[in-house]
Amino acid sequence: MLGVTQNPTADVQDDYLRETARSMGAVATYGPTPNGIYFGTPEVLQADPFFGGEGPSRAGCHLCGRCLTGCPHGSKNSLDRNYLYLAQRLGADILPHRKVTGIVPLEDGGYQLNLRHPLKRLRKYPDLKARKVIVAAGVLGTLELLFRCRDVTRTLPKISAQLGQVVRTNSEAVVGALSPDEAVDLTRGTTISSHFYPDTHTHVTQNRFPRGYTFMKWFTGPLVDHPHPGVRSLKALAKIFLNPLKMYRLWFKKNWHQRVTILTVMQHLDNRVAFEYGRRPWALFKRGLKSVAVKGKSVPTNLPVANRAAATLARISGGEPLSVITESVGNISMTAHILGGCHMGNSAAEGVIDTSHQVFGYPGLYVINGASVSANIGANPSLTIAAMAERAMGLIPPARG
Repeated sequence: MLGVTQNPTADVQDDYLRETARSMGAVATYGPTPNGIYFGTPEVLQADPFFGGEGPSRAGCHLCGRCLTGCPHGSKNSLDRNYLYLAQRLGADILPHRKVTGIVPLEDGGYQLNLRHPLKRLRKYPDLKARKVIVAAGVLGTLELLFRCRDVTRTLPKISAQLGQVVRTNSEAVVGALSPDEAVDLTRGTTISSHFYPDTHTHVTQNRFPRGYTFMKWFTGPLVDHPHPGVRSLKALAKIFLNPLKMYRLWFKKNWHQRVTILTVMQHLDNRVAFEYGRRPWALFKRGLKSVAVKGKSVPTNLPVANRAAATLARISGGEPLSVITESVGNISMTAHILGGCHMGNSAAEGVIDTSHQVFGYPGLYVINGASVSANIGANPSLTIAAMAERAMGLIPPARG
């Protein structure tokens, strides 16, 4: 369904990563990544190459590096070109611009969904009713909705106390390097096109940023490496305030998105964070999700192997090594792959959902998305999430008549 294809291209950024792997003694593990992309020929429309003619026609990848902000050429195998496209052809109604604000059990079974526009808060829509409901609003959206239904509106008061207690971050660090060459353009290629494994539990991928991700520069700062958070914070602040001109140049360099290489360094080690729901002083006391450290299981905010990869990448590219300021100064982990929060268990005392993804205490209510992933998997989770969703849907009996 995802149309996974081995990436057939490599460019300057991939050369940087290969040499980084070589310097770290892991070049044997370097190679192209599988991508959910139709590579084909740019500007040439091809009859559906994935679903036996049942899917949409596709045009080949332009290698424009804009995968993260939405492929403008129709080459990426996004939901509107696989699952949703085929579902609509089979009679499913796609209702855009709807946000579910409440789930209410009905006396005769099933649920009522309260809807409004996600941005225009005063625009509401008629309620929907269904015998079975699948929550798949991403990890944060799923947790926000279920917490609200359990703790605020209390329409789903029996949801397990385990809600939000096992949230994963893919045990991840985000680091990188910024090239000093104003003329260089590292954006040619797909967002992620190559990777390597510096050790048995660590996975490193490069990332190209499109122009729409330039805002990420405000999260970057000088690379620091120290196991103690307080010392690491002081070292980072010293680098910033003792050389403010360097920080100014880091943030305001021309064509930042074309010159930066970001590494996502992921591990499958056992650590986690918890989420609670309540009023947040920094958000004008509005209710929302709040992260809470789990004693003895805290997610990493400093991965030495990631720092070593960033320093090596910077040396090879002639650039400046980068880390994320929230991690180096604030000891707050950043992740591109938030997972979990609705983990499986044998009962409501152990988990939020059972092995069929059904919420304990609420027959016909399912959580089928990244929120149900119970472990750090050390890789981009899209294929894992899709596989779990396929399995879960296969366990739901077809509707009668």
